[in-house]
Amino acid sequence: MAQEQDFEFNVPPQFKKVTKNIRLIIGGLIVLLVGWSSFFTVDPEEVGVVVRLGKFVENVEPGLNYKLPFIDQVEKVPVERQLKQEFGYRTVSAGVESQYQKAGYENESLMLTGDLNLADVEWVVQYRINDPYSYLFKVRNAESTLSDISEAAMRQIVGDRTVNEVLTVGRAEVAIEVQNLIQSLVTEYELGITIEQVVLQDINPPNPVKPSFNAVNEAQQERETLINQAKADYNRVIPRARGQAEETIQRAEGYASERINNAEGEVSRFNDLYAEYIKAPQVTKQRIFLETMEEVIPKMGKKIITDESGNNVLPLLQMQLEGLQQTNNSNQNNNGGN
Repeated sequence: MAQEQDFEFNVPPQFKKVTKNIRLIIGGLIVLLVGWSSFFTVDPEEVGVVVRLGKFVENVEPGLNYKLPFIDQVEKVPVERQLKQEFGYRTVSAGVESQYQKAGYENESLMLTGDLNLADVEWVVQYRINDPYSYLFKVRNAESTLSDISEAAMRQIVGDRTVNEVLTVGRAEVAIEVQNLIQSLVTEYELGITIEQVVLQDINPPNPVKPSFNAVNEAQQERETLINQAKADYNRVIPRARGQAEETIQRAEGYASERINNAEGEVSRFNDLYAEYIKAPQVTKQRIFLETMEEVIPKMGKKIITDESGNNVLPLLQMQLEGLQQTNNSNQNNNGGN
């Protein structure tokens, strides 16, 4: 005992100071470690899923949050971010000029159509996570399961159609049907995922027959172009012809109405004259004669009116004719002298 006491009293002060500092440093590190493991940050587009000893505890919102140190674990799920899975190719680098890799993924995209032809189909499945709990705990690996579901759905839909439909006119319908089928399977499996869109990136025939299929596509596009041009010509010419026909019909109807109205007016006038004629035939006849002469005589030019015999007017008429002839001769001579 005396030796131990002597040893304790013989410890240098510098050693005690160093020992005390080490204890403070270790205590500080422990406090920092506990604080570091107790607080965590969730990004704005994520939800934090707290798991305590392997059991789900709660979902935490974005921001600074607290958990039990060394006991709780946090899985951050990007619920506000649009995710995607690519099939038949992979994006190597995204940017202004993105780079893609096709080699090694042909087995995903090469599939059999309904008419026993092959098609190389590349597509993208865009989705969001709407239920973090189901996404993490209902299925062992949600990403892998979604990939298998997407590939199976695409093969099923493509297998029900001909190669021409898949390559040309049926692409939009294929994408919609695949999206609906994937969503129904995802809901059935409780993956906690919403399928937002299925995009068919590129659909090509196998390389040995690609030139023939390209020729068919060009012919179909030319056919559509000619059909559209014909429809445009039809829409331009037919309305014009119909308008011209309608105008001709209206003019004919107007002319017919005018002729009918004139005829009806003449008939009415004749009936009125006839009614007056029946009342006083001689007077009516005289009036009609005078009215007719009133219209005809101004149109006759030079005229001489005599009685029925005309004997007393002949000398005067002869003198007027001779005087008229002399006047004409004089005018001719004057014109010749000039």
